[in-house]
Amino acid sequence: MTTPDNSSPKDPSARSSWMAFATMGMSVAGCVAVGVVLGIWADSTLHTAPLLLFVGLLLGCLAAGASVVAQIRRFL
Repeated sequence: MTTPDNSSPKDPSARSSWMAFATMGMSVAGCVAVGVVLGIWADSTLHTAPLLLFVGLLLGCLAAGASVVAQIRRFL
């Protein structure tokens, strides 16, 4: 007796919605990570710790929000 293979959905729209959420999550993580890394780099270069880290985090969060809004608008 064989078991059904549930590893991939049969409906293409289910796969595309899953991939859209995965893309959205990766986009948010990437934007925040880039903002934090640039903030840490700027702090170490200009000796302003932790001011530019917070600025980078804020800009990364704003970029992540804008990215999520742009991705959601594709589905509306």
